[in-house]
Amino acid sequence: MNLRDLRYIVAVADCGHFGRAAEACNVSQPTLSGQIRKLEEELGVIVFERDGRSVRPTIAGTEILAYARNALAAADDIAQAAQRGRDPLAGPFHLGIIPTLGPYLMPYILPGVKETLSAMRLILVEDLTVRLVELVGLGKLDAAIIASDPDTQALNSVPLFDEDFSLVLPRAHPLNKKNRIEIADLNPGDLLLLTDGHCLRDQALELCGQPQSDNAIADMRATSLRTLLHMASAGYGMTLIPALALRQEQPLPGDLVARRLNGKKARRRVRLISRPSHPRRSALDTVRKLVRASVLNVLEETPLS
Repeated sequence: MNLRDLRYIVAVADCGHFGRAAEACNVSQPTLSGQIRKLEEELGVIVFERDGRSVRPTIAGTEILAYARNALAAADDIAQAAQRGRDPLAGPFHLGIIPTLGPYLMPYILPGVKETLSAMRLILVEDLTVRLVELVGLGKLDAAIIASDPDTQALNSVPLFDEDFSLVLPRAHPLNKKNRIEIADLNPGDLLLLTDGHCLRDQALELCGQPQSDNAIADMRATSLRTLLHMASAGYGMTLIPALALRQEQPLPGDLVARRLNGKKARRRVRLISRPSHPRRSALDTVRKLVRASVLNVLEETPLS
């Protein structure tokens, strides 16, 4: 028994005809028929009922064909794994990304992936930071792009870029009249936040402090930056927005304006995390360089209202 014979019986099952199966396998019909008969003799069972022009699997043949398909799929997986070993930039690459970066960073990265990494099949997984760190550690993701410290020594963390925060607020808000807005000027109770689990929520609280009242507007939590912008536009408060998101969300809803916050702490560091033992180091390095090259000039040109 060999993989060639298994491909022959699967081809006959799919084509329903020995002649068409032989053509699909690029062999003569006598060759294909002879090999299938030898396989049946080796197995001691008939795989196909032959009734004139009609060909259909026997009961035993149906079960054998299921195993044959699994074996052929496994063999193909082995061949692909070997190809990836020869070329680390080939094959699927599972990349995680947080929701406050995914819609805003990917438009700059994907064209470069398609152009320079045509052999790589990029598979994106969008999730919260804690889940992405877990999936990378388990080997279910090759890498992930996050915007906080992974808080574990088990993973490599490589800086990609720093992303400034801007304050989004109504044009008539008193803070908009200031020449420079300092972090100390912000009232945490007026700050609209993402729901628990988003690193941007934690970063905003760390930057501005916890609201003093249980009834603060900060308790109105959303699951997306766009929702926060519309809440701010409706007069429910103000919010922080990272530079890439600000660029993509132009024009801002209603009468909102974006003002740069003064201070070195008003930014977040975006990182690429991976396992130290990951075998495709050159792929990781290529992705890192591509991300940096794709966004650095864009960040310098991020507009403010």
